[in-house]
Amino acid sequence: MNWNGWTEFFHMGGYALYVWGSYGVTAALIIGELVLLRMRRQKALQLAKRSVKYGKVESDESTA
Repeated sequence: MNWNGWTEFFHMGGYALYVWGSYGVTAALIIGELVLLRMRRQKALQLAKRSVKYGKVESDESTA
């Protein structure tokens, strides 16, 4: 595509809401995934430290 200026680029031929909206949703999902991964990692590290400290393994899953 050929744009004659930045305003036409950001307007995206009338599809700016869909184009930039999809970029925004994708960015939000990626950031959310990174935050969740960091939280899970911190929880796993805390669990590992606790199990080393007390000498036992804890699990979130119920064992039968």
